[in-house]
Amino acid sequence: MKRLFIIAMCTLTCTLCGAFATEAFAQSANQKDLKSYNQEQRAQRRAQRLADMEKYIDSLVQSRNFEFNPQTIQQQPAGNMQFITNTVYTVTLWRGSLDVCLPYYAGYVPPYKYVLLNTGVPNVSNYNEQKTQEGWIVSFKANLYATAIDYTFTFEIDARYGSATLTISNSWYSPVQYTGTITKIY
Repeated sequence: MKRLFIIAMCTLTCTLCGAFATEAFAQSANQKDLKSYNQEQRAQRRAQRLADMEKYIDSLVQSRNFEFNPQTIQQQPAGNMQFITNTVYTVTLWRGSLDVCLPYYAGYVPPYKYVLLNTGVPNVSNYNEQKTQEGWIVSFKANLYATAIDYTFTFEIDARYGSATLTISNSWYSPVQYTGTITKIY
C-alpha cells in the first residue's frame, strides 16, 4: 500500500511539474518574442531619429544660418588638444554675415600667441557647400579685422549626429582646428 501511495504521489507530482514546466517554457518563448519585437521597435525609432537629425542638419546648412559651438581646440599639424569650457565662444553664420568669437593660436613657429578672434564680418566670399556621404563640407573666406589676410573657414559637418570640425587657416599662421556641434541660431 505504501508503494502504491508513493507511486501515485510521484506520478501526480511529475504531471503537475510537467504542466508548470510547459507553461513556463511558453511564457519564456513569449517573452523572447516580445523582447525581439521591442528591439526591432527601438531600432526603427533610432533609425527614424537619425533620419530626422540628418534632415535637420541638411536644412541648417542649406539655409546658411547656423551656429558652431566649439568643444576643443588644436593647432595643426600636431598641437595639444585643449577643451573649451566657455559657452560664449561661437561662430555664427547668418544671412551671409559672420560673427566670430573664438580662441586662436597666432604664429607660425613657437612661441605661439593665444589670442581671441572676436569680430563680425558683414559678408563672406567664396562660399561653397558640398554634400558628402557623411554630411557636408562648407567653406568660405573672410577678411577679419580689415587686413589683407584672408582667413579660410572650412566646416566638415556630420549630418547624422550634428558634430562638426572647423579648420581656420590663412597664409601667415598654422591652421587651427576646432571640434564641436552645429545648431540653429536662437
